[in-house]
Amino acid sequence: MARTTSKTLTEAEQRVMEVLWDLPEASVRDVVDRLSEERPLAYNTVQTVLGILYRKNYVEFRREGRAHIYRAVVSRPEAQREAFDNLVTRFFGGSKNAFARYLVEEGQVDARELSRLKGLARKSRRKREPRT
Repeated sequence: MARTTSKTLTEAEQRVMEVLWDLPEASVRDVVDRLSEERPLAYNTVQTVLGILYRKNYVEFRREGRAHIYRAVVSRPEAQREAFDNLVTRFFGGSKNAFARYLVEEGQVDARELSRLKGLARKSRRKREPRT
């Protein structure tokens, strides 16, 4: 039975996307070279990951001779939003308030940070409210 493809990024896909978010365009070799600075990675592995990202509509490519030149078509903020929404849906029933409550109850957000977040929420709400 074929495995279903997740719309969100795996760890390997995210590593490749980080390179493409930093560079306007990159060949498979460019991505391999950049990623190998941290940890060696096989050319075929990167090529496979880029193919998956293409099927997921995260990247597009053009041919330049025999090489494929890739570029990101999903921005970092879009990918973050997708991953966050997926997390909230899977573990908190889609409720961002339940997620925020979890962070507070688990001690992941201290009082000073919570106060700062409340201020950001007020500013955001004011921006969204229609002016009369």
